[in-house]
Amino acid sequence: MEWLSVLPPIVAIVVVLWKKEVILALLAAVFTSELLLATAGDSNILFHAFLGTIERTIAVVSSPGNARLLIFSLLIGALLAYVRNSGGVTALVERIVSKGIAKSKRQVGSVTFLTGLVIFIESNLSVLTAGILSRDLFDKFKMSRARLAYIIDSTSAPVCILILLNGWGAYVLGLLNTYELEQSAMAIMWGTLPFNFYAIIALLMVVYTITTDKVHGSMKQAELDMHKEGENTEQSSAQQLVPATKARFMLVPLLSMVAAMFFFMFWTGNGDITQGSGGKSVLYATCFALVVAYFLLLFSKRYSHQELVDVGFKGIAELMPLVTIVLFSLTLGASLKELGTGVFIAGVVGDYLPVYFIVPMLFLAGALISFSTGTSWGTFAILIPIGVPLIQTLGLPPSLVIAAILGGGIFGDHCSPISDTTCVSAIASGCDLLEHVKTQLPYALFGGALTLIAYFVASLIMV
Repeated sequence: MEWLSVLPPIVAIVVVLWKKEVILALLAAVFTSELLLATAGDSNILFHAFLGTIERTIAVVSSPGNARLLIFSLLIGALLAYVRNSGGVTALVERIVSKGIAKSKRQVGSVTFLTGLVIFIESNLSVLTAGILSRDLFDKFKMSRARLAYIIDSTSAPVCILILLNGWGAYVLGLLNTYELEQSAMAIMWGTLPFNFYAIIALLMVVYTITTDKVHGSMKQAELDMHKEGENTEQSSAQQLVPATKARFMLVPLLSMVAAMFFFMFWTGNGDITQGSGGKSVLYATCFALVVAYFLLLFSKRYSHQELVDVGFKGIAELMPLVTIVLFSLTLGASLKELGTGVFIAGVVGDYLPVYFIVPMLFLAGALISFSTGTSWGTFAILIPIGVPLIQTLGLPPSLVIAAILGGGIFGDHCSPISDTTCVSAIASGCDLLEHVKTQLPYALFGGALTLIAYFVASLIMV
C-alpha cells in the first residue's frame, strides 16, 4: 500500500484545477496524508485525521526554521508597505527612467535579471530584492507581474545552485562529506557546474525572454489580458502610486537589507559566509531593513509613530493569504515526509534501471519529489544518499549524478505550487500565486524536457 503515499499530492493538484483555490487544496492534501497516517482499523480514523491536521500544523509552526520563514514572509508585507507609502518607489522609478538606465522593456528586464544574479548569497533575498526593485518598473512599461515573477523565480535558485558560495553549497557539501569517495566532496560539488543543465537552461531562457521581449503560452495571454484593460489599468496604477519624494526612502532600506544579509551570513557562520544560516540571516536582515525604513519615515516627519504602525500592519494583512499558503505548504511537506512519499518515488525510479537510464531517472525522481513535497533541499537529502552508493558500486561519474539530483530538485521546485520559493516569488512580484505557477510551468517543462535529453546524451557519452 506504499503507492498510496502519492495520493495527497494528487488530491492537491485535482482540487487546485477544480476549485482554483490553493488553500483548500493544501488543506485537503494535508488531511488526506493524515488520514493515511492514522491508525488502520480505528473506527475514529476521520477524527484522528482531523486532529492530526491541526497538530501537524502546530508542529510546523513550532519548528524554529519554519517560524523564521513565516515571520519573514509577514514582515516583508510591512517593509513593502513602508517603501511604497514613502514615495521612494515612485522616485526611484522616475530616476531610473530619466537617467536612461531603463528606457525599454529589455533594459528593465536586464536590471531585474542582473539584480538576481548579483545577490546569489540566498535565493529568497535574491527574489525579494529584484522583485521590490522592479515591480513599478514593470508596471510603467506595461509588463505583467507574471513575467516579473517568472524572471526572479527562474534566476534565483539556478544562480544559487550554480555559484554555490552560499548556504546551498554548504548544505550540499555537508551531505557529500558523510561519504568516502575517490574525489573530494568539494571537487565533486564544483564539478557539477557544467552538468547542471536545468539551471543553465533556465537562466538562458530568462535571457531569451529579456533580449527578445517575447513571452509564450499562458504568460502571453496574461500580458494580452493586461493590455486589454487599457485605461482602467492605468487609472488603477495611478491610484496606487504615492507621489515621489526621494529615492533614498526605497534604496536605503533595500541596500541595508542586502548588506545586513551578508553580515549575518558571516556572523552566523562564525566567520565563514558559506557556513552561515540563510534562514536566520534573511529574517535578521529583513528586521533590520524594517527598522531602517521606519526611522527614515519617522524622521521625515511625514508620519507619526501610530500612523507607521497602522501602515505596517496593513502591509502584513495584505500578505496573510500568501503566508497562509506558505504555512500549509510546509505542513503538507512535513506530513508527506512522515508518510514516506519522497522515499517511495525515489525507490520506484531507482529499481531495475539500465545503467544509461540512471542519471536521467535521478533527475526525474528529483523533480517528482520536489514537486510533490515543495522542497528542493529535502529532495537533495533524500536522493543524495541514494545516488552516492550508485556512484560507488556502478562507477558512475560523481559530478554528473549529483548535478542531476540538484537540477531535478530545482526543476520540481519551479513547477510546484507548494514550494516556498514559488510563494515568495509571488509575494515579491505582487502576482497571484496560481497565475505565477500557470505562467511559469510551460517554461519549466520545456527546460526540463531539454535537460532530460541532455542527461541521456551525457550518460551515453560518459557512463
